[in-house]
Amino acid sequence: MRTVLKNFHVVDEEIDMPNGNVIIENGIITDLLPCSAFSRRQEECAAVVIDGSSLSEGAAPVLMPAFVDLHAHFRDPGFPDKETLESASLSAVAGGFCTVICMANTKPVIDTIEKAARIKKRADTVGLVDLYPVISLTRGMEGRELSEISAIAPKSAPAIGAYVPLMLSEDGKDLADDVLFLEAMNEAKRIGIPISCHCDFGGEEAEAAKKSGQGRSVWSRIEENNAVHRVIALGKKAGCHIHIAHVSTKEAVQAIAAAKAERQPNSNSGFVLTCEVMPHNLCLTEETAQKLGEESWGRVNPSLRHEQDRKALVKAVMDGTIDAIATDHAPHSNADKEAGAPGFSAFETAFAAAFTELAKSVNGSVPVIDLMRLSSLLSASPAKLAGLSGHGGRGRILPGMMADLVIVDTEHSQIVDPERFKTRGKNSPFMGMELFGKVLLTLRGGRVVFASQ
Repeated sequence: MRTVLKNFHVVDEEIDMPNGNVIIENGIITDLLPCSAFSRRQEECAAVVIDGSSLSEGAAPVLMPAFVDLHAHFRDPGFPDKETLESASLSAVAGGFCTVICMANTKPVIDTIEKAARIKKRADTVGLVDLYPVISLTRGMEGRELSEISAIAPKSAPAIGAYVPLMLSEDGKDLADDVLFLEAMNEAKRIGIPISCHCDFGGEEAEAAKKSGQGRSVWSRIEENNAVHRVIALGKKAGCHIHIAHVSTKEAVQAIAAAKAERQPNSNSGFVLTCEVMPHNLCLTEETAQKLGEESWGRVNPSLRHEQDRKALVKAVMDGTIDAIATDHAPHSNADKEAGAPGFSAFETAFAAAFTELAKSVNGSVPVIDLMRLSSLLSASPAKLAGLSGHGGRGRILPGMMADLVIVDTEHSQIVDPERFKTRGKNSPFMGMELFGKVLLTLRGGRVVFASQ
């Protein structure tokens, strides 16, 4: 089946085509043409034609690769009051995400290949997103013994039909035992996939700060900073790929930048270091948390930090220290947020928040990055990091790539109203704020899976 997308501003990490047309055949991009090279004959036999000029009254809508999320919580199985696989999938495509890596802190914990494969099969049946559940490092996420990761086939030569995760992670519970953590890292190296480290193990220093009555903003910073140094050191010893989740402090950024600078381009050690940042940490500070309630609606792990931390994160996005923007989508029921559950629902505001903060000129301000760089952070870079790039992959708008695409109106602003979200969790720190960048359509494999109303 042929689908034609015409009269769009086409953007990916290396393309900025103000007037472009994309041709899709059976879910694969077959051509990208400027309007000047596009003829009516090319759309005559198309089953579907989407004309950008009919979607927006102003400038041509922007056509980008659909976003790839390295870090989300689907809450399924076990927490239907927070989210289900179906509601999370719909929320993801409403935010422009077609590929999502979801964490293992469900009930029961995703600690076996069979559990992960079962969730992926259910998501494939729903048909909205390409979901890749991580497998926890330890059984039940109890930190005592390795989970079934030793049975996972190497990514380079998987058994036919076997499920191979794109990442491993203990979610927000870095292993306290160095020996066990190294064993898990060695397994990750054998499989050929990263370990996503949430960096919350602060050791004796953090525990002392807690016992002395220091606030969360103090001891959580100690936890993150100490844990970042620790996982980098262990990762070097194991020679594996360490991916640091939701970086939030200026000290963590400095440690990551220093470790990246030390690594020799032609090193055979196998050590690779990447990291991600969340839109809420790029846009908001502890003042927002205080207004929302530091121990309720404003609580998130890691915490919203100081303005100097936020600026350090933005700088790290600009200089390339940060590799990707992820969501850490963490929906909760209203009752759970009131009781102090950490996390924000993030799929449906991720692009708009990042675009407004980083790439939109507001009141004459100069954007800190362009749309190409933003596309790279949301699509090409996370796809590459997860091993999903290249021919037949995703994250770029090139012939031979999957037609996972998102159409956004960058001129459209809206006041964030969580009650309009598709997710069951209405816990957004952006509630009531004006954000630019509306997702109009999301296509997975050339098929429309979301259309805004």
